[in-house]
Amino acid sequence: MIYTEDELVKKVKSMDGKPYPAYKTIKGVYQFEGYELWFDHIQGDPFANPSKVRVRMPIAVAEFPEDTYKTDERGVALCDFLSRCFCHAIRKYNNKREGSGKSGIVEMDRPGQEILRRSSLVIIDDCIEARFLVGLPAFGRRIAGKAAAHIFSDVITRIVHDSLYYQRLEKVRLYQHIETVEDAEFIRNSLANRGLIGFVADNAVLPRESGIDSRPLSAKSLIPFESCQSLKVDLMLPNHGKITGMGIPGGVTLIVGGGYHGKSTLLHALENGVYNHIPGDGREFVVTNADAVKIRAEDGRSIQNLNIDPFISNLPFNQETTFFSTANASGSTSQAANILEALEVGANTLLLDEDTLATNFMIRDERMRALIGKDKEPITPFIEHVRGLYEKKGISTVLVMGGSGDYFPVADLVIGMIEYRPHDLTAESRQIVNRYPVSDNHDVSPPSEIHRIPLPNSVDPSKGKKQIHIRPEGRTLLRFGEQQVQVGAVEQLVHPSQLRAIGYAIHFARHYIDGHRSIREICSLVMEEIYKEGLDCLTKPEIRGDVALFRCHEFAATLNRFRVLKVKQRGGVER
Repeated sequence: MIYTEDELVKKVKSMDGKPYPAYKTIKGVYQFEGYELWFDHIQGDPFANPSKVRVRMPIAVAEFPEDTYKTDERGVALCDFLSRCFCHAIRKYNNKREGSGKSGIVEMDRPGQEILRRSSLVIIDDCIEARFLVGLPAFGRRIAGKAAAHIFSDVITRIVHDSLYYQRLEKVRLYQHIETVEDAEFIRNSLANRGLIGFVADNAVLPRESGIDSRPLSAKSLIPFESCQSLKVDLMLPNHGKITGMGIPGGVTLIVGGGYHGKSTLLHALENGVYNHIPGDGREFVVTNADAVKIRAEDGRSIQNLNIDPFISNLPFNQETTFFSTANASGSTSQAANILEALEVGANTLLLDEDTLATNFMIRDERMRALIGKDKEPITPFIEHVRGLYEKKGISTVLVMGGSGDYFPVADLVIGMIEYRPHDLTAESRQIVNRYPVSDNHDVSPPSEIHRIPLPNSVDPSKGKKQIHIRPEGRTLLRFGEQQVQVGAVEQLVHPSQLRAIGYAIHFARHYIDGHRSIREICSLVMEEIYKEGLDCLTKPEIRGDVALFRCHEFAATLNRFRVLKVKQRGGVER
């Protein structure tokens, strides 16, 4: 049954001064002018998590032209834009709160610099639906009915009118938002045909404000990006027309240069280039192929039943490496595992930065080889694999390496960052190789395909009386039932809502975890379901406004970090 706005206002005013649980009676749907207000969950206490509320408005009423949502990518961009408008309107109109606990708070899951598919604002059943939280007002633990009526009939109405009606929005900004996403996707879809794995537009702003602030650096001394001539690529975009920038070809690319000259900044932009960015971010047209994965060492992580033999073998005391498991990996074993697990779910580009790598995993120079012979060294360094990965598997590598020239002989391209500008130093690096030749030992067989199968019931989201307990803490920790899953080293997670969605996706995937399907197959089935049914499929029957789309790579990376996970290798045994 649908009630009216007047009925809601009268009901909450009549509750003034009553015990807080009386709010439970307002659960339901109310018709306002132009939209419906849905109460899906009512908090039981003013100090509890706020109530879950939705606004649903027909697109015909909102009057959005069809070209703003006619394709999937345009629809995602429109929803992202509207969610930002909604959050802005909240800050504008919800700035005076009083009462106990979370009284009067209105919150929507706030997006960052990236444009992600989110559950906070969706287009569903020819309607625009905004999902947010409201702290129902109280003084002590008694209802503040007049304050509640003000929130519903005034504050939320103003927010809706300012953010969800086409005629009230800045149309130039809206279309710029949509067209930026469309053009970035055009670049990403064009990379493979051009033999590229990444593109960095001229005049891009790569540096960020800080390590915890992903907004563009605003310093006056900022140097915009400008491609060197040999790597310059012209692209004709559907909306922005012709742009130029640096194309990074497939193969083995080194990024070299002195300290503080922009090497890691360039790599960081590329690792975030798997996502689209808002206009004004500076990285709108810094685009990387969708299956590029950042790799780093990760001391202390758990590894379950993984064949690390291509990189690490002949360990002392006959330790098993073809079915390797540990609760406390070293830098080298964790880096080997991170590479192999990324390849397991389809990574085609590896991004690495020497600052976060295990040195003994990356290189062994001539002097060390002379001192410690191959028969006494269990690690086959990455330098011996990097050519075979590309030539035999088509897997490219982009590596920041400022402290060693050992990778010069295996590199297809050497980009030198000098005072924040790229220079093609490939020819110079090859001259150096000719002057200082090293032994060639770079033809080992690349890792074979991995198919690990999670065992049923090895991950459980329940905790005490709660059947489902899933909660992220920022982007670095997932609480999943009794488990605390550390994901701080999964650097391409860019928003806590992605990690929350991954937690629900792992719970959702339990009906695919049957002891026969591999991790990659399970990931593919989950992603297929999301694209078919939307993010709501992960949290049914609950409707949440705080989950965001992730990639299969971060899904698998999180699953692999469960310390209770049990897997077997296809054709192998449980370990």
